[in-house]
Amino acid sequence: MNSSDLTIAIVGATGAVGRIALELLADRNHPAEKIVAMASSRSAGKKVTYANTELTVVEATPDAFNGTDVAFISASSEVSKRLAPEAVSRGALVIDDGSAFRMEESVPLVVPEVNGVDVEWHEGIISIPNCTTTPLVMVLDALRAISPMTAVTVSTYQSVTGTGAAAEIELLTQSRAVLDSEDVVIEQYPHQIAFNVLPQVDDFLSNGYTKEEDKMLNESRKILHEPGLRLSSTCVRVPVQVSHSESVAVEFQDAVSPEEARDALAKTAGIVLVDEPGNSVYPMPLKAAGADEVFVGRIRTDIAHDTGLSLWLSCDNLRKGAALNALQILDEVLKRNVLKPSRQAANSRA
Repeated sequence: MNSSDLTIAIVGATGAVGRIALELLADRNHPAEKIVAMASSRSAGKKVTYANTELTVVEATPDAFNGTDVAFISASSEVSKRLAPEAVSRGALVIDDGSAFRMEESVPLVVPEVNGVDVEWHEGIISIPNCTTTPLVMVLDALRAISPMTAVTVSTYQSVTGTGAAAEIELLTQSRAVLDSEDVVIEQYPHQIAFNVLPQVDDFLSNGYTKEEDKMLNESRKILHEPGLRLSSTCVRVPVQVSHSESVAVEFQDAVSPEEARDALAKTAGIVLVDEPGNSVYPMPLKAAGADEVFVGRIRTDIAHDTGLSLWLSCDNLRKGAALNALQILDEVLKRNVLKPSRQAANSRA
């Protein structure tokens, strides 16, 4: 089956991720008549650009999924929980961008380059990881082939579009206000984001970590099939429009040289080495924006740990971190011929 034969619903078509999903589908020449742009009742009736035409947004209701084959949902967890089962009951495969189903045992959490085989046991819903988890597990998966990992420490530098389109507007509005010596209006975050960094992404838990940091731990364990993985992260919001970056330190069972790491990463699909620090060449969010790959550089021996390695990565959070990963999951589903749930596969998974 070809993906162009499928009717695809985009829930959240007016949002940051939804817009990118439409762009990617247009790049694939997906027929406009086989796309249903959905959003909340507030956006119903609006027009969204698609290739050389426009699509009229319809309200995302259960009956709106009648006749659809696939539903990409990029909305709040509440919306996903309400609509995803309705879409599945009407015969659609749901690929969900939120956190609503990620840790449910019956729902695969997939980065195709890492655990594409997991799509085979879906029961109607497949989840996309958090946009910081995706590039991280791609890098970790490539490196653990050299030596098993014993611990991972990550610091993230996350763009405002990880929160959504409204946060991007707020960053720009606040920046103009600061430059014009005007009052700054704060709505999306606890503090001003313009010309600032916030060491808080999502709410804090009782252990001092945030929900975002907790997601990185548990999602990485599930995707990598390593339930005992030791991973600690500090997630930080930075005044960048698009692309998340991460500082990653990995400890291995045996020492891994930077040369070995570069060789393994260079051979990994979806990863591009940008590693000439002597020439000031390294991954940056500005360069990652609009690209599909995970860019990795600053690869070096971690002088604080005998078997450690440190590196830096940048990745467009709206593309590979969300919309592109969703389309690649659909590609994986079609390649494996599992668009519809296979109870046998679901019941036999490890």
